[in-house]
Amino acid sequence: MIVVTTENIPGYRVKEVLGPVFGLTVRSRGIGGNIMAGLRSIMGGEIKEYTSMLEDARKQAMDRMVQNARAMGADAVIMMRYDSGEIGQDMSEIVAYGTAVVVERT
Repeated sequence: MIVVTTENIPGYRVKEVLGPVFGLTVRSRGIGGNIMAGLRSIMGGEIKEYTSMLEDARKQAMDRMVQNARAMGADAVIMMRYDSGEIGQDMSEIVAYGTAVVVERT
């Protein structure tokens, strides 16, 4: 599966646009991670517990988007983006989205 943030893929042409596709995940740090993050926030600097959680969440959201695109019959996703938001005080929503397409080499 080719996934790009651009409208075009060099060396390919879009043969068919299948439509929007997305992958979604919601994550929350456990109590231990929240305590460690709270302690780190007092001292300043990167909060590695949250960085790791968000990296994993982005990967899972992208994997789910790719699965959904495959189910639609796509072999590429163009204009891929991430979006995120908060749900409550300790949950993060991450969505990967784009346009599922069928491409062919030029």
